[in-house]
Amino acid sequence: MFIDFFLELRQAGVPVSIKEYLTLMGAMEKGCADYDVDHFYYLSRSALVKDERNLDKFDRVFGHIFKGLERPEGEMQTELPEEWLRKLAELHLTDEEKAQIEAMGGWDKLMETLRQRLAEQKGRHQGGNKWIGTAGRSPYGAYGYNPEGVRIGQHESRHRRAVKVWDKRQFKNLDDSVELGTRNIKVALRRLRKFTRKGLPSELDLPDTIRATAHNAGYLDIKMVPERRNAVKVLLFLDIGGSMDDHIRICAELFSAARSEFKHLEFFYFHNCLYERVWKDNHRRHSETLSTWEVLRTYPPDYKVVFVGDATMSPYEIVYPGGSVEHWNEEAGNVWMERLLRIYQRAVWLNPQPAGVWDYYESIRVMRRIVGERMFPLTLEGLDGAMRELVR
Repeated sequence: MFIDFFLELRQAGVPVSIKEYLTLMGAMEKGCADYDVDHFYYLSRSALVKDERNLDKFDRVFGHIFKGLERPEGEMQTELPEEWLRKLAELHLTDEEKAQIEAMGGWDKLMETLRQRLAEQKGRHQGGNKWIGTAGRSPYGAYGYNPEGVRIGQHESRHRRAVKVWDKRQFKNLDDSVELGTRNIKVALRRLRKFTRKGLPSELDLPDTIRATAHNAGYLDIKMVPERRNAVKVLLFLDIGGSMDDHIRICAELFSAARSEFKHLEFFYFHNCLYERVWKDNHRRHSETLSTWEVLRTYPPDYKVVFVGDATMSPYEIVYPGGSVEHWNEEAGNVWMERLLRIYQRAVWLNPQPAGVWDYYESIRVMRRIVGERMFPLTLEGLDGAMRELVR
């Protein structure tokens, strides 16, 4: 089993060596994993993965090799799985029943009522339409339904109606080694090219070498030139997690193509809308962030800016201070978007949502106005149009 684990990791592109494998075996002999699958997962990940970009590949191989592995116990398990109990708490309504549930009545009313509920409620609550609980029609809680509420204590979105989420959210980095299903994405990106030769001479200039050698009476006179590079500089902002999980494959393909096409590419992650901070690593997104001000001061105005996101969110997240679903932002998202667009005149937004549904989302309509109608669908035609806009 361990040999298969090692070989499949290598086949998946994780650069694990025999030395690292033997390190893991030595730790196992010392009893570091203690017959616990969770302990073994963290032990093997620490021993075998040296680059965090390979964590997602490791997780996929681990889940495949050790699927169904359970801890040996001396007696029968009598507790029901937690997932079964959680499903019992979920509320399922018909479309007619959902239409009868009214929203609280705006951002201010929603937040003020939440403060009152937190002060008044003393225990757990299930069902109903008032308290913070589960499987109810209240605007606050988990596994229920409300057209406009605050999701608290739920693993993932079900109806995508929450205007704020009070949970620790963990999202994975996009894998920049994903093989493209088609080369057309790269072809579209190649419209954004401006070649120059700068730096130290490192390539043979054959025509000039021949010319100089002829002028030198046949004595070889080698001429060198700097490498020809794409001089276009790009800032790539990637929306990650939440509703973007539905589009992770196409975004990973775009990310992989951009990394190979642009030598001067800087990328940052954000969630739903641009706020006062962004991050480079989703595994440490809560502890290692970058100030958006620092990004704006670091990169000059000649950079091209590309946003990638579905812009599918509550409009409060764009136009209200504190509107972010996962933290309290002192300034509204549209303030940060407008600051960035004043500096970078060449900017586009790529949206993986089909263009035919854009008008059904108020947040998409708001974001389109902010970016000056420079939103394009994340299709080959949309990519072509976005690249034409950036070189215009």
